[in-house]
Amino acid sequence: MTAPWMVDVHTHIFPDWVQSDRWGYAERDDVFKEIYGNEKARMVNAGEILQAMDADAVAVSVVFGFPWTDQGINREHNDYVLEAAAGHPDRLVPFACLNPLAPGAGAETSRCIAKGAKGIGEIAFYDRVIDGEIIDRLRPVMDILKEAGLPLLIHTNEPVGHVYPGKSMKNLTEIELLVRSFPENTIILAHWGGGILFFELMKELKALFRNVYYDTAASPFLYRPEIFDVAGRIIGHDRILLGTDFPLIRPGRYLAQVTDAVADEEKVRMICGENARHLLNLQG
Repeated sequence: MTAPWMVDVHTHIFPDWVQSDRWGYAERDDVFKEIYGNEKARMVNAGEILQAMDADAVAVSVVFGFPWTDQGINREHNDYVLEAAAGHPDRLVPFACLNPLAPGAGAETSRCIAKGAKGIGEIAFYDRVIDGEIIDRLRPVMDILKEAGLPLLIHTNEPVGHVYPGKSMKNLTEIELLVRSFPENTIILAHWGGGILFFELMKELKALFRNVYYDTAASPFLYRPEIFDVAGRIIGHDRILLGTDFPLIRPGRYLAQVTDAVADEEKVRMICGENARHLLNLQG
């Protein structure tokens, strides 16, 4: 077995009580129903992700739940994630999910940080456009994160191509508005930022996105392996973070694509681990 060395910044874990009542929770949340209302949509608990990490040479995983509409479910799910990470502090880094449009988003942010959360995410606006109202609702969360020096990880998707469960964003200007509104915050754009990274060839966006990182979640389903090299030449290999969306895809599939596309072994290690270690202040 290869010694664990990779860092995965995008994984989901679910408590057994959600997995055993999939249909009950699907009736309470339309987006959860869209994504997990199919028995083939796999969910794993904390023990299962640790086993997979050992098998796939992953040293550390950032773990989070699901951005429920109901803040009460978010709170319960966050507690599960935080407790799991507290039991394995050298392997699991907890982020907290929340609904910025629900009352108490700022309070939940502070509560989770006090209990050990190292960031907020994955948050998503599946049924809403990111507009001025959402920016205003996000502001308390972003202020707390900026003060704590912690990142926000947000779901994005490419506005072209085939439709799939959870795909909602229709315009990349939503992401630009988010970053322009919070330029001093560290923001991780999931799923390659929906492709907005290519617009960092514009001088204006290159400067604006200086605190933005991109994770690679679902990349094998969407892009040819060359994206790892092309993206690195546009934004710099130091701003790419391995994210698998586990259990959607296993890490080995990403590693194969990175090593195929990026000839420099040091850059491969940056993408697959060192960038995340630096961003999250991980030891080892």
